[in-house]
Amino acid sequence: MALGFEKVYLLQNPLNQVNSEIIATYVYRIGLLNANYSFATAVGLFNSVINLILLLTVNGLAKRITNNSIW
Repeated sequence: MALGFEKVYLLQNPLNQVNSEIIATYVYRIGLLNANYSFATAVGLFNSVINLILLLTVNGLAKRITNNSIW
């Protein structure tokens, strides 16, 4: 779920910002530019929790199917 903040942010402009918004640029825009730190922290934490759940799920599936896993 990490696309690369720098790539997207540098290519954004007011004409394409609505269509090119990703979680990282949204958190930057809301948190730093609008000074809404608590909401930006909550969105970042939610993103991290979703990534952890996806990692554990896919690791469990890989272990069941191929007997290979990260742990």
